[in-house]
Amino acid sequence: MRAIDTLRSAKNALASNMSRSLLTMLGIIIGVGSVVLMTAVGASMEELILGQISSIGAKSMVIFPGQQEGSQGAIQAGFDSLTLDDVEAIKKLTTVTTVAPMMFLDVPSARYGREETIPRTIGTVPDYFKNREVIAELGRVLEERDIQAARAVAVIGPDIATELFYTQDPIGERIQMGDRSYTVVGVLEEVGTQFFQNADEFVFVPMSTVRSINGQKYVNSITMQSIGSFDLALQDVKSLLRRRHGIDNPEDDSDKDDFLVRTSAQANDILGAVSLGLTLFITTIAAISLIVGGIGIMNIMLVAVTERTREIGLRKAVGARSKDILLQFLVESVALTVFGGFIGLVLGTLLALLIAAVANKFLATYIFAFSVPSMFLAMAMAVATGLVFGIYPAKKAAELSPMTALRYE
Repeated sequence: MRAIDTLRSAKNALASNMSRSLLTMLGIIIGVGSVVLMTAVGASMEELILGQISSIGAKSMVIFPGQQEGSQGAIQAGFDSLTLDDVEAIKKLTTVTTVAPMMFLDVPSARYGREETIPRTIGTVPDYFKNREVIAELGRVLEERDIQAARAVAVIGPDIATELFYTQDPIGERIQMGDRSYTVVGVLEEVGTQFFQNADEFVFVPMSTVRSINGQKYVNSITMQSIGSFDLALQDVKSLLRRRHGIDNPEDDSDKDDFLVRTSAQANDILGAVSLGLTLFITTIAAISLIVGGIGIMNIMLVAVTERTREIGLRKAVGARSKDILLQFLVESVALTVFGGFIGLVLGTLLALLIAAVANKFLATYIFAFSVPSMFLAMAMAVATGLVFGIYPAKKAAELSPMTALRYE
């Protein structure tokens, strides 16, 4: 029997009961669609996280206030565990440079004329921009003279510039934040999301200006760069803060510290753990869906063998060989999984695009990412499912005796 005849017979058999064929393909559609969707979302999240890691920098570290766990259980360290004295002590270390503290300034809004927006206002120092590798697109960033004189100047993100000034040049203009007005001296280049926040909505003012407003003595974070060995710098910073804060932690257990240190290496470890968990989740969903779909295909093919017993007997009586019958039912089984896999591929891709479009509204750097190898893998799994679960019904059809089949009612 020619291959073209086998394909034509398989097509006619599947088309004769289209609704049953579609229901049979449902498990395959869900399985392949799940693999494509979850892989695309996983790849997009990986790109997003890698972007956040790159914003830290290979030699950078960021210190946040954290919680301390003492011998009697959890001891709250609050958000004031890092002080300006800690910053000055860290600056004296020979293994780090460009130490830049940050303070948040709570302001209800930023206004220019009739335009108003809600910024995230940060008090910092010039070294912050070096650590973040951010430059000014217009004007300049903060300078040491701004810090020394506690000037009322501001460096704004591009989104703030657009919302308040549209196409107008903001340099030299004054914006109102709280009960103070600030002269805009710079507009930063677009950087997108950093630490899962839109950095283009930040407003930076001198840290000394923030202190003159609220008298704050603690900092919300400290960024710095290592000199030479990164591991040595990291250990120096931890040892210094533990000594200053009276923390006995020879085991280097982060749960006992009242601060958190974040580095690009730690972020990579987190990414690896997330990727592994996502891979296991995708594999489990795909396996369950394809097994369910495969069982459905086997059941339907067994029903088809029973319904077409006389047809099988007639074909054998006019010369069809057992392997022809076997091949036809295998082709029908694989065709179901291929069609179902293709539909799942399309639906999974469309859903991934929809998720990317929605996520991009909240995370500016979230982009649609797609893995071509995963697409081929999903289709290969679908074909394998058709072969594995189609072999038993196909063998049963091929082994039917022509005389028995023709007498079947």
